[in-house]
Amino acid sequence: MSAPCPYGFRIVGPCTGERRLIDHAAAFAAYANCDGRAECHREAYLSAFTFGQDFREHLRRTGTTKGYAGTCAAPFLWWDIDRADNLDAAREDAARLAVALTERFAVADDVLLLFFSGAKGFHVGLPTALWTPEPSADFHRVARAFCESVAAAVGVQIDTGVYDKVRAFRAPNSRHPATGLHKRRVTLKDLMHLDAAAILALAKEPAAFEIPTPTGTACDFNLPAEWNRAATQAREQAEAKAQRRAAGNGAATLNRATLDFIRDGAADGYRHRLLFSAAANLAEFNCPPALAHALLTNAALDCGLPPSDVRRQIECGLAHGGDAT
Repeated sequence: MSAPCPYGFRIVGPCTGERRLIDHAAAFAAYANCDGRAECHREAYLSAFTFGQDFREHLRRTGTTKGYAGTCAAPFLWWDIDRADNLDAAREDAARLAVALTERFAVADDVLLLFFSGAKGFHVGLPTALWTPEPSADFHRVARAFCESVAAAVGVQIDTGVYDKVRAFRAPNSRHPATGLHKRRVTLKDLMHLDAAAILALAKEPAAFEIPTPTGTACDFNLPAEWNRAATQAREQAEAKAQRRAAGNGAATLNRATLDFIRDGAADGYRHRLLFSAAANLAEFNCPPALAHALLTNAALDCGLPPSDVRRQIECGLAHGGDAT
């Protein structure tokens, strides 16, 4: 049976270049294999999500990916971790996130795709073949809710721009135009034991790798339940936004849970999530970071969170709320 969303787009050269329709799996494999046709010595991007026939028709009819609102899916869910001023910090965060994925979902680390991005961060990929979520028009929103939940639980700040439906994402093994380095696959062992200098040395050249092809069932992993929770969250957020628009009130509202956290903190098991949510809610008001930390830090510390976790959760929440659409 053919894949319901086989298409994607490719950009060769700057991200502002032409979006060309591709068979996404074939193009991704070409970059993984350092196929000559992939031209790994050049800057290049592939779509972060994949699409069905409606996308092909949209691109043919309009000549652009803009305005596409149809079905999408993804062979991998991606976490994009950038730390402009500290690559070792990005490496440590990527390692912590990768370990969390293996522990939370009982998957082997070799089914993850881990990359140095070629510049200032790392990409962590989880194959959706583990639980085969259904394509949908809201798949990208569910992916965002899912990935943010996992990252928030371990206090890792991620770039949420990757969850735009027609996002261009740097192709594996392609060359970064500013650094001259390649988006190079690394292992979890590399992330845990190599420093930034060693990672940069690896990225001077591309390297072929095998794409993991895991299979699983709902009884093997708890991924389906986590995905369903993310789908519920994404649906509720969309409905609430639609209701505000229908009422002519797009203004931010201070959630009761935010007030409760500031006053009482949260119980063990809910602390990370509720601190993240409170910070995200404050960001909707363009709350200055210093004020958000002042409002939330004492309550978070009083309920037992370590200072480093408090700082990370607030920063992650502020980033999420500031980017929310």
